[in-house]
Amino acid sequence: MLESAAAARYTLNRNTTATPGELLLALYDGLFRFLNGAKLCIDNKQLPRARELLSKAHAIVSELTIALDHGVAPELCAQLDGLYGFCIDKIQLASRKADVGAIQEVVRVLTPLREAWVIAVPKAIQEAYAAQHKP
Repeated sequence: MLESAAAARYTLNRNTTATPGELLLALYDGLFRFLNGAKLCIDNKQLPRARELLSKAHAIVSELTIALDHGVAPELCAQLDGLYGFCIDKIQLASRKADVGAIQEVVRVLTPLREAWVIAVPKAIQEAYAAQHKP
């Protein structure tokens, strides 16, 4: 019980002190963890657990969609909106039909995006730090 309370405090602290980019990466990490877990559950015929994990993945992609700021980067947001819509459709299909292929498609299309964020987020944090500490 103490460990879970400590873990909860750590998560709360991390989430309240993280940059938006770090939170984005955490969302992607969770999304991929849920997708891969759902795939394993389907492979092992644990369909209720697979659907639970796919529901969590669906919630993350929905949040990513809601967070798009079309006023700042309309073209990029339109592209991401379409990509996220595709992923939501595939996650729903995977949940209804226990379709591992649909999960693999989501992973395939989002992996390059996640890899780009893994590079861009630390760079943006570093640039913001350097700008704040300019002599």
